[in-house]
Amino acid sequence: MRVTSLPLAALGLAGSVVTHPFGETEAVLGRQSQTQQKADAVKEAFQHAWNGYMKYAFPHDELHPVSNGYGDSRNGWGASAVDALSTAIVMGNADAVNTILDHISKIDYSQTSEQVSLFETTIRYLAGMLSGYDLLTGPASDLASKKDNVDNLLTQSKNLADVLKFAFDTESGVPYNNLNITSKGNDGSTTNGLAVTGTLALEWTRLSDLLGDDSYGKLSQKAESYLLNPQPSSGEPFPGLVGSNIYISNGEFGDGAVSWNGGDDSFYEYLIKMYVYDPKRFETYKDRWVLAAESTIKHLQSHPEPRPELTFLSSYDNGNYDLSSQHLTCFDGGSFLLGGSVLDRQDFIDFGLKLVNGCEATYNQTLTGIGPESWGWDPKQVPDSQKDFYERAGFYIESGYYVLRPEVVESFYYAYRITGSEVYRDWVWNAFVAINATTRTDSGFATVTNVNAKGGGSKVDNQESFLFAEVMKYCYLTHAEDAPWQVQRGDKNTFVFNTEAHPMRVKHT
Repeated sequence: MRVTSLPLAALGLAGSVVTHPFGETEAVLGRQSQTQQKADAVKEAFQHAWNGYMKYAFPHDELHPVSNGYGDSRNGWGASAVDALSTAIVMGNADAVNTILDHISKIDYSQTSEQVSLFETTIRYLAGMLSGYDLLTGPASDLASKKDNVDNLLTQSKNLADVLKFAFDTESGVPYNNLNITSKGNDGSTTNGLAVTGTLALEWTRLSDLLGDDSYGKLSQKAESYLLNPQPSSGEPFPGLVGSNIYISNGEFGDGAVSWNGGDDSFYEYLIKMYVYDPKRFETYKDRWVLAAESTIKHLQSHPEPRPELTFLSSYDNGNYDLSSQHLTCFDGGSFLLGGSVLDRQDFIDFGLKLVNGCEATYNQTLTGIGPESWGWDPKQVPDSQKDFYERAGFYIESGYYVLRPEVVESFYYAYRITGSEVYRDWVWNAFVAINATTRTDSGFATVTNVNAKGGGSKVDNQESFLFAEVMKYCYLTHAEDAPWQVQRGDKNTFVFNTEAHPMRVKHT
């Protein structure tokens, strides 16, 4: 079932655009008008969430949108504010931008009572500030009322990196992820994850390039070097596809478990994005992405028996395939589309669109029109209660939660930007309509427990900061006018998005 109407009834917009019965010019103008109204509807949703956060949670990390309380799951530095900055900029929301800039100028990154995640802090805080700096010193330079606050974004980025960089002080250079910044201690882990290790290079390299100090980039690139040259050979069961855990002591892989799921996902994402960022310095990253992409097509693509036209990615471990996937994995279509466009590889574009179609199917088969947190298609594992659903949909739901994740609309966005096909813009709109109808509360947006139940089941009292950074941004940009920060076809990109959807200026522009 597909949701086809917007709760914001005053807009009078349909969930999908129909053929216009009048002349071609009028049809184009009609679509342009609807597109602007849809962009404005996303702006309204962002403002709704922002107002609730400011009223009940600021300057804490996240809003609790059911109880109107707050949480500090990201060290109490105001994660939602920092994560919202780049979206507020591309929306032209000067009031939010300047509020966030004032807040960032007051953060003391050396103080927290909580354990710090190197990965989460890098992709949300460090990237949010660097992106804000690139945008506000570039194409959005008119939005900030105080130049000192813009300059301070780079100063605070350096301050944060200086607090975090002891994580890399290991024998191999592979960092610890879970840190005590007060004692400069860690959680004593012997391994670090693939995504956690491999999703630092873009942010730390950008910081180095902006500062003219290569030491920060070198830290992340040293850690990445073990992932680009995997040892032992068992850590790379297929060319370019590597295991999930790396020993901190020596950089060797501890397993050969392969997937594009959470925990592994953004390592592959950053291989091609580092090449987009600087194709001269990071050609090896591109080569490794191509190997991984080709091996993924050859070894990991899977098609459910009831609906063989759908394409999902399976996981592999020691000769066994796991026929299940995750909402997190659905960034994969966008990765193939970006890589195919940049490298002029139509085979990658075609496969990326197959993955996009598969992820769209997880949305259009549920009662809410939103895809689940995880699903499977192993015919031997179908729950009795979902046999009819499986035969119709081609998958069964393993976890029906929706925690405001962006990955499906992210890939729809890439599909629209790379192909220009309106169907993908319509899919983003349909997803936005469903999310707005199902997760909205009086003060924001909440996780729901069951996307295949009326109303999404029950609401969970948390609004992740990536609602601001990613969901709202991708939904808005799909319907916004072209701009320097938008994804472009081929080698025309002047910005590249980090895994939290923060656009950073590419090096050669």
